[in-house]
Amino acid sequence: MSAIAQPSAELPRVPNPVQITALLLAMTAIVLLAASVLMISLKQLLLFGIGVGLGISLYHAAFGFTGAYRRAMLEGDISGVTAQLIMLAVAVLLFAPILAQGEAFGRGVGGAVAPVSLSMALGAFLFGIGMQLGGSCASGTLFAAGGGSLRTLLVLVFFCIGAFWGSLDLAWWSQLPGVGSVSLSEHLGWEIALPLQLGALALIYAVMRFFGGTQKRPLWDIGHFRWQTLLRGPWPLLLSALLLALFNWLTLLVAGHPWSITWAFSLWAAKAAVFAGWDPATSGFWSGGFQQAALERSVLQDVTSVMNFGIILGAFLAAALAGRLVKPAGIAFRSLTAAVLGGLIMGYGARLSYGCNIGAFFSGVASTSLHGWVWIACALPGNYIGVRLRPFFRL
Repeated sequence: MSAIAQPSAELPRVPNPVQITALLLAMTAIVLLAASVLMISLKQLLLFGIGVGLGISLYHAAFGFTGAYRRAMLEGDISGVTAQLIMLAVAVLLFAPILAQGEAFGRGVGGAVAPVSLSMALGAFLFGIGMQLGGSCASGTLFAAGGGSLRTLLVLVFFCIGAFWGSLDLAWWSQLPGVGSVSLSEHLGWEIALPLQLGALALIYAVMRFFGGTQKRPLWDIGHFRWQTLLRGPWPLLLSALLLALFNWLTLLVAGHPWSITWAFSLWAAKAAVFAGWDPATSGFWSGGFQQAALERSVLQDVTSVMNFGIILGAFLAAALAGRLVKPAGIAFRSLTAAVLGGLIMGYGARLSYGCNIGAFFSGVASTSLHGWVWIACALPGNYIGVRLRPFFRL
């Protein structure tokens, strides 16, 4: 979802000069990739466009999960978490009528509902630790890498490796006890599930305030918002929260399922492994029909991959417009180690827990999946441990 540490939550009011060369590169890359996916289908083009919008929205507000949880734990600043709660509430309301009828524009749609099990809980816990070591979650890794962070690009590489590693072990982990997939709307009915979820989000906010949480970063700073801000940032947290909910809803309408990220990471690493001589037939997971077809097709035919590319390029475009594209710099050894470990742990955890902070938590809760609620309940203790480990790595 990514606070996703780069850029800083305290963005400057005096704009930096637009980085013209980077802006032209970003626009050229977006146009070329858009033309390529249009040759596949209009649907892929629309999803790529949604991805670009997500990347801009994430970058311009420094909207994320990792830093938001860290600030809440260390400083009592619940600004980022509050924005997430609003985002979830809006997404729940947008998703409800579409999922209730089960179709959009004559095509079937389905929510992000996944099994609840011990292995899923462990995966979410591991993901929480990896978030803090890596310094970003799944969406944060994409937009920070697009913003030029060399360290985050390294996190992305090992995120992919970890996700592929997890896919190879998934069959063993899946044998652990679980209760299967539970959709609250199917078990309780929408008339109960919808107010129950909204009430739970309101209760979480009330509990945070009761225990001293404060909003140190305004959700919408009206006094400093200008029309130029839409192009160059920084955006208010509330604007990005609303846009992320809207883009997830659009993904549901166009793709037939909500926004997800980490499947593509597994796929990219698997394709690299095939190129290196690995045989997918040796893996139960990759022997499945969907997985085999994905390995044989171009990544531009994969919905999640196309959206991820859009997020990276959208963030690249936003960073160039803001004049904040990060220039490559050296990485200290301990920070480098944390990046590698964080990426591996997040990737492995995401595969075990059927997604990340986006596919499992955000899209899961919006779909009334019990899995989404259990995911965040297990990821938060992992975040706490990760926060305590950060000083050792001098983060």
